[in-house]
Amino acid sequence: MTTPRVFIIRHGETEWSLNGRHTGTTELPLTANGEKRIIATGKALVGDDRLIIPRNLAHIYVSPRRRAQKTLELLGLGCKEKMPWQSERGHPDSDVRCNAKIEVLDGVREWDYGDYEGLTSKTIAEQRQKDGLGSWDIWRDGCPGGESPQQVTDRLDGVIVQIREKYHSKSIGKSRQEAPPGDVLIVAHGHILRAFAGRWVNKNIAHNPSLILEAGGVGTLSYEHHKLNEPAILLGGAFMVDILEGVPEKE
Repeated sequence: MTTPRVFIIRHGETEWSLNGRHTGTTELPLTANGEKRIIATGKALVGDDRLIIPRNLAHIYVSPRRRAQKTLELLGLGCKEKMPWQSERGHPDSDVRCNAKIEVLDGVREWDYGDYEGLTSKTIAEQRQKDGLGSWDIWRDGCPGGESPQQVTDRLDGVIVQIREKYHSKSIGKSRQEAPPGDVLIVAHGHILRAFAGRWVNKNIAHNPSLILEAGGVGTLSYEHHKLNEPAILLGGAFMVDILEGVPEKE
């Protein structure tokens, strides 16, 4: 029986992710090294015998930020549909491997850092100490002028409901022959994807989901016992592959 998954991918390295500056609305390009790593990730994890099987993807969500969109471009999914921000597809029909719709979704944009945009955690701590505000924990305190943990929770919960109702409920528990494509891919950002994973398993993010996702990192979310009401984080997901029936073995 099939158990659909959500793959969460943080955008590749930027100059600000390198030096720890909080990057929400600011548009920054990937570094050259960041681009190379994403290309390598695509080659390692995307394919019929890899973690992310393009033809099994039902839908792709991507953040409005350009760094996330560039990351999606570099993964090499072979999407039939052109990227919404592009005028045409960059590959011929013979290279099409994925029929999933690509949606730019505000719901998966990065946490709004408000007054802390562009600052490092060290600078924020020094500033708060100077202002007599005490320690800072984004999961507990949110960001002044930006979003609170509850606001982030509310928008992510809406995305999760949509994924389960529109995509996962149609394929979970069915045989591979009967199930339509059910996997979902999200390309977004560090804090929002960590919060997403926490909410996936019904964790209160105000208590800190204690999850890490490095720039260019990939995570896998799914379910236990083929049941929508038993969401789970799939440990070791980046190293597990499905054996597809009907795919000839390479000599």
